[in-house]
Amino acid sequence: MAAFDVNTAYSVKGKVVIVTGGGTGIGKVYSQRLAEGGARVVLADIAAEASEAVAASIRDTGGEAIAISTDVIDPDAVQAMVDQTIGKWGRIDGLINNASLMSVLPRGDWFRIPIDEWDRVMAVNLKGIFLCCRAVYPHMKAQGGGRIVNISSSRIWAGNPNRLHYTTSKAGVVGLTRALAREVGDDKIGVNAITPGFTESETQMASSSSNYVAGRDQSRCFKRPQYPDDLVGAVMFLISDASAFITGQTINVDGGQAMH
Repeated sequence: MAAFDVNTAYSVKGKVVIVTGGGTGIGKVYSQRLAEGGARVVLADIAAEASEAVAASIRDTGGEAIAISTDVIDPDAVQAMVDQTIGKWGRIDGLINNASLMSVLPRGDWFRIPIDEWDRVMAVNLKGIFLCCRAVYPHMKAQGGGRIVNISSSRIWAGNPNRLHYTTSKAGVVGLTRALAREVGDDKIGVNAITPGFTESETQMASSSSNYVAGRDQSRCFKRPQYPDDLVGAVMFLISDASAFITGQTINVDGGQAMH
């Protein structure tokens, strides 16, 4: 084993990283910061126009990024996204499974959730991760390793009510992370998750009342709002070589609201 290189271990420079939902909300910030760190970023987002605008702004400032219109619940679209990534850069070092169905979901009693809405949440938030992991796996295996970061939610630690389908799906992300880490460990692929707290992203704020937002901060150790940039460090660490011997783990990033 090579000695820990303090000059390069935390770097993402040159790494090819796919960010699902990478053109909007928190995913947009992941994409921008990864590119600023020298990564080659693929913004895989169903919001094609928005993600292309973000990719173009990254390129305009000297970064490397492409946007690929991707519906993560469509196996053919996911495979096409991976094929285009390989065609462009020849490898996939990291996958951030960030795409999620949440901000458009109404809050309410669990027994009023429409069945088709439940199914849609499970499809995007769980099936989408499965499909993306499955599509990148052969390439990561062939190149000798890779890093997968799955975005769960701190709601799972408290069992927050009023979006039962969302909370359930995000708990499933942790189970998927643990089991997949066991499945792909021999291929030198690390699989980890993070659980963000309530984050004031542009998409989250568009669907949250001011009273709801104001009440979130006081239950944290750090009594201030959480912003997308508060999550970047954990994500980049898990993509970098500094986390090379960490797999199957979940890192909670919520300012100390939940103690995990």
